[in-house]
Amino acid sequence: MSVRFSSALSTITKTRSARLGMGNTTVQLLIGRLVSEYGRELERYLIHEGQLQRFVNVYVNGENIRHLSGLNTEISDADEISILPAISGG
Repeated sequence: MSVRFSSALSTITKTRSARLGMGNTTVQLLIGRLVSEYGRELERYLIHEGQLQRFVNVYVNGENIRHLSGLNTEISDADEISILPAISGG
């Protein structure tokens, strides 16, 4: 699967994208793998008390996981995952 990181996250990951082979899995397990590769700082940015931080959006093939099954959203190697900060305006 292809994982794209926002520029804010690239300060942690030192890259804007990664290619991972995990087979069929979930977003939660993907995040665990990313944390093992990029460190606990990434986990603190993404997760709070077992939930996705409210200022972070994760998209699977352009669909926000909050509109799917959240962290339990199923993903495969063919999917494109984007991890971006939530944008708000006034």
